[in-house]
Order: sequence, then structure tokens, then C-alpha cells
Amino acid sequence: MYKQSEDGETIILNGGLTMNLNIRQTVVQNVKENNVEQLKDTIVDSIQREEEQLLPGLGVLFEIIWKESPEAEQQKMLQVLESGLKH
Repeated sequence: MYKQSEDGETIILNGGLTMNLNIRQTVVQNVKENNVEQLKDTIVDSIQREEEQLLPGLGVLFEIIWKESPEAEQQKMLQVLESGLKH
């Protein structure tokens, strides 16, 4: 059994052991030195594997893309998303 701490970033396991769950920081640390091709490979591999536990990492990468994109590109991403959801 476990419970989540009030800060939402730490899991407290039975026996008092703790585990930090700062997903954003972990994902960024894992890919921050990657070049464009490595970043693409990471994204493509995560999507192709269709494993639920990879979704938070993709979400972190999307968050970075979104924050770094101008509004016009954000609108384009939203149009692509809307179109993709309708298929």
C-alpha cells in the first residue's frame, strides 16, 4: 500500500519509504541532451509502444512544445488535434 503526500510529488510506501514523482523534471533530465533525431525517436517509440506508462512523458514533451510555440502554431496544433479526434 501507499499514499501520496500533500505536495503531490512524493509517494509514501509501507514502512515509511518515499519515492519522488516529479515527472516533469525526470523527463526533462532524460532528454535534455538529445538532438532532434533522438527526440523524434523518443516520441515515435513511445507512441508505437502504446504503453500507458509512457503517456505522462509524452504529455511533458507536449507541454514544452506548447509553451515554446507562438499562438499561430498553437492554433495549428489545435486544428490538427480536432481533425485527428474526428477520425
